[in-house]
Amino acid sequence: MKWGVLGAANIALRSVMPAIQAIPENELVAIASRSQANADEVAAPFGIAGLGSYDALLDVDSIEAVYIPLPNSLHYEWVTRALEAGKHVLVEKSAFVSLEEAEKAVALARSKGLAIVENFQFQHHLQHRVVRQLLQEGAIGEVRSIRASFGFPPFGGDANIRYKKELGGGALLDSGAYTLKATSFLFGNNFNVKAAQLSYNGQYGVDWFGGAFLVDEAQGLFSEVAWGFENFYQCNYEIWGSAGKLTATRAYTAKADFQPSLILEQAGGTRELKLEADDHFNNMLLHFNRIITDGRSEEELENILVQARLIDGVQRLGGWR
Repeated sequence: MKWGVLGAANIALRSVMPAIQAIPENELVAIASRSQANADEVAAPFGIAGLGSYDALLDVDSIEAVYIPLPNSLHYEWVTRALEAGKHVLVEKSAFVSLEEAEKAVALARSKGLAIVENFQFQHHLQHRVVRQLLQEGAIGEVRSIRASFGFPPFGGDANIRYKKELGGGALLDSGAYTLKATSFLFGNNFNVKAAQLSYNGQYGVDWFGGAFLVDEAQGLFSEVAWGFENFYQCNYEIWGSAGKLTATRAYTAKADFQPSLILEQAGGTRELKLEADDHFNNMLLHFNRIITDGRSEEELENILVQARLIDGVQRLGGWR
């Protein structure tokens, strides 16, 4: 897979680009920035081409897949332009700022036989496979409910794009998106938002923290999710069953050298299950390559629509519009 990167975001430079180059089957061809000088600077450590415009990168015929770590508000424009240029797309979360954008982009991808994958890399970490295995073995009995939380302390002031309304900022599209994804990723795509609350920061004009109540009526499951900026740090989900409870303590941000743990509570006591370290960026990119090679992009396209519908539900019921 020959890759190009649209934008020199920190997550691209620190995590995704090194992971692309670490896979022998991949070739990182170029990175584009808004200026040639910046493009040259960020490209040099990777030994690749730096291009002074996003259009210039999309014009490179050899590039097969494009990674887009731009601000949320720019995703739709550049995802669709990449698709029009015949490229598969890996886009940072949240992929789109509205359900309408998601539906249009997915329709375009389907018409061209191309993939869009939303970069929730945490799904590909070993710890979640262990969670699924424990659930299948009946470690906590029948699942009754899910609770997912993700929030963190202040970032560093006005310059952070998460605080900028015009760039698609706000907590829902950032930390909130993880908790919604955790629910559907673990327990299926049939949850609907039944209630939501969004609280706003008047200075920045974006949602600051919030929560939602999701229900899958067919399974008889519900999920309580909460998220926020300038919160006490939380990065977990817990699954409550008829015979126990299972908690993933570092569910979304486990680095490649970090050993996460699961807390298993049962009638006989509580155990901490220490797991092996795992590189979810590497795993995510291998997954991306496989679905392209095997022609299995439809599941990821549907996942994008499911996520967009959940976000839309929170926006409508939480008072966003």
